[in-house]
Amino acid sequence: MKSLTCESRGRLSITGQKQTAAVERFHFIGAGGIGMSGLAKLLLKRNCIVSASDQEKSPVTDGLAELGVEMRIGHGEANLADRRQTVVISAAVKEDNPELKLARKRGLRIFKYAQMLGTLMNDYDGAAVAGTHGKSTTSGWLVYTLKQLGVDANFIIGANISQLGTNSGAGNSRIFVAEACEYDRSFLNLRPKIGCIMNIEADHLDYYKDEAEIVEAFDDFAGNIKDDGILIANGSDPNVKKILQNGRAKNFQTIGFERSCDFYAENLRLQNGLYSFDAYNNGSFLGNARISVPGRHNVFNAMAVIAMAVNLGCDGPQTVAELGKFTGMDRRIMERARVNGVVILDDYAHHPTEIRASLEAIKQLYQPRRLWCVFQPHQYSRTRFLLDDFAESFKLADMTIVPEIYFVRDSVESKKEVNAAVLAERIRTKGSNALFIDGFEKICDYLVENVSDGDLVVTMGAGDVWKVADEYIQRSGKDSKK
Repeated sequence: MKSLTCESRGRLSITGQKQTAAVERFHFIGAGGIGMSGLAKLLLKRNCIVSASDQEKSPVTDGLAELGVEMRIGHGEANLADRRQTVVISAAVKEDNPELKLARKRGLRIFKYAQMLGTLMNDYDGAAVAGTHGKSTTSGWLVYTLKQLGVDANFIIGANISQLGTNSGAGNSRIFVAEACEYDRSFLNLRPKIGCIMNIEADHLDYYKDEAEIVEAFDDFAGNIKDDGILIANGSDPNVKKILQNGRAKNFQTIGFERSCDFYAENLRLQNGLYSFDAYNNGSFLGNARISVPGRHNVFNAMAVIAMAVNLGCDGPQTVAELGKFTGMDRRIMERARVNGVVILDDYAHHPTEIRASLEAIKQLYQPRRLWCVFQPHQYSRTRFLLDDFAESFKLADMTIVPEIYFVRDSVESKKEVNAAVLAERIRTKGSNALFIDGFEKICDYLVENVSDGDLVVTMGAGDVWKVADEYIQRSGKDSKK
């Protein structure tokens, strides 16, 4: 693993075993994603010169330009102006990209996003949060809580921390917090001091052969933790238990709801839709917490935050006392507006387990007369592999409206094997109400005609379904939160 540090004169050093090259400029190909943009912003804050390109103009690319990134829309050789640049590419960039082809022709140093993140983290005490669910919320919660405790962490996360208004930041401490994604085994580029595995379920089956192969990848992630580090692991998850039994993690602590775990929560109480609980570490009472984000799953996320903060040197009781100040992440049960007696939310859930958890939390917190869920499936392959699980996930919704599946990383063949109408029909066979409506405008038409005072509408999915919430709010006569 190469080492990367920022020098006082504003240069960034990428040091290999045999030579040192001072690099002034970085060029990002495909900078419009949340991870790539976060990495670009972090390098900017380390006084590096950053240029970037993306196929489409967006609020993300506009934000990078405002911060000082030399931003180009569209891909072409002219974007790669400096022969001293190190090139960083997103996972979506193909080999026929003209900028990438020119970079290879020139013999420039090229990093995938995950490789660059790993190189950057290697200079810090890294805390990497992995798992099928909860990565963004837990890593963002950890960053915010550390700041409340006076620890200014460096961080790159896959969603904006609502109270900070950003997904990345350069701090003045030795700690670097990052979300560790299992897709394409990208998290194996990280060698954290603290690794956290929240849970392991079947997902990304367009890349992994089966669930066993996913478990194997997480086992490798556990094996990558530094020798003086520790794994924080879900003490109840069957797949995580397999990893603990394999012995790759030399040192680990467990989190959960059972007293057999090293860090555990008990005496859970639901008050006005939010949980309070007692937190313990190996039987020692750390304090009572009342969290401000809904759902039982967020009690578990809170325990992961406590365990990591304590292992980063923070005081346990003080950490517990700060938990309730965190109000959430962008697109995680995020309230968008209240219009004419109707609450409009937006949520990122795109896996059956996440859908069930979000719908339960929404019902507990808002207690709506009727819950309308506009769910946009993410990937044809995920929808096909998990079709029956998806169909069972909407029992708490009074009506689920399904637009066409969001197309990403799928083959043309995969589109022929399943579609949104098939999912809507399967949901109905499981006893829930569901409609396939093709097109966001038609969905808004249906909502305007049928939703009434006391109802709640949540747009849900990892694609661009949030646009339905935007349009519905505008057409309902108000385009501002509350």
